[in-house]
Amino acid sequence: MDIVSEAEFGRRIETHLAAGSGVGGGAGPRGAGAGTGVAGPGRWRSATPRVVAAGNFATPLVALRVIDAVVSEYRLFMINAQGGVPERGGVTPETAFVGPAMRNVPGLDYLPNRLSLVPRLLATTHRPDVVVLHTSVPDGGKVSLGTEVNILPAAVEAARAHGGLVVAQLNPAMPYTFGDGELSIDDVDLAVEVEQPLASPAVTPVDDVRGQIGERVAALVEDGATLQLGIGGVPNATLSALVDRRDLRVWTETFSDGMLALEASGALAAGTPLRTSFLFGSAELYSWAHRNPRLLLVRTEIVNDPGVIARQPRMTSINTALQVDLYAQANASWIRNRIYSGFGGQSDFVVGALHAADGKAIIALPSRHARSGDSCVLPRLTSPVTSFQHSYVVSENGTAAVWGRGQHEQTARLIDHVAHPDARAGLTEAAGSLGLLAGRASSTV
Repeated sequence: MDIVSEAEFGRRIETHLAAGSGVGGGAGPRGAGAGTGVAGPGRWRSATPRVVAAGNFATPLVALRVIDAVVSEYRLFMINAQGGVPERGGVTPETAFVGPAMRNVPGLDYLPNRLSLVPRLLATTHRPDVVVLHTSVPDGGKVSLGTEVNILPAAVEAARAHGGLVVAQLNPAMPYTFGDGELSIDDVDLAVEVEQPLASPAVTPVDDVRGQIGERVAALVEDGATLQLGIGGVPNATLSALVDRRDLRVWTETFSDGMLALEASGALAAGTPLRTSFLFGSAELYSWAHRNPRLLLVRTEIVNDPGVIARQPRMTSINTALQVDLYAQANASWIRNRIYSGFGGQSDFVVGALHAADGKAIIALPSRHARSGDSCVLPRLTSPVTSFQHSYVVSENGTAAVWGRGQHEQTARLIDHVAHPDARAGLTEAAGSLGLLAGRASSTV
């Protein structure tokens, strides 16, 4: 690892890309992020270089700014990109999970893909020319990826296997976390030192509706369960309602502040590692994570592998959705025919939980939109499906147990226990037209 000034950092990256030592998009046809280069001796030279950078709240903003100043045209691959990333002509944003910094950006190249399979993209069709990390400062010959492991180990391996460059923004504010994010300094070619506090997400308030949903979801979580939760009001409310549980385990892609309350309350199983792929929370969470042997950050292709998920005891997957339909299909990715987020890990964890012994796959959502008043339960989704075949669907109105029920009973439960009372008559009529109800009788959970 060479630690250099920002000016030298930019100069060396510019020289590397000008020399054509990157690998870029692979040997496929032009378009959709596939191969856009010319073959070199034993390598692939990108016509438009691909820069893969840490996402979420570990974005290496200074390093990206330096790269953006010296590279006129490139593809920027990030997962859940937050604010401050380069956005201009010549920069093509690409992602498998759209964050606010890429949402509605013209030219976005969205890659519909389960998060567990993104490492395979990076090894094949979307090889990186430059990987930009945000790490701790070196310690004992290693750096740590800190709050964001996710797809980055796979990106580093893909770059090093095919002549790409691995660079880092070294930050003493980045916590040193253990697990798959510990890298030898020999795995990093070039680094720049930047001292700045880490960003945190805005706190999502828990309103009455989400509080009720959280209580209902928590009622489905047994002592000894293994938890996976996302981020937002419903997961936060659920975590708050679990402080009286005991021997809970954690196998999740996202780890937020709500987990700290479970740790403090004694709800989490003692002596069991808490496994996650990235941290999404406050400065208090980041401080708690620093050199905490209880916490392990695990690479995406392991933590999101449905087969590995299925081996966790009483795996309980808790995810939210924007809409569900009477077929118990969930849309968590699209709004008004535009991509809003992506599959993320939802489909991975739903499948894994369903295959786990005593596992549960739970979808939770309000029964109607707070602003428009439109029902979040539809006769049939008009947007692409994010996940399907769940154990339970939960709203503030009740809980519908849908696993193992026939189509007619499943439909009746969704109408009676999940839909808003004002939407039930219309949904019943639509269900009749779709042949989803054999007579109309009230169901029980």
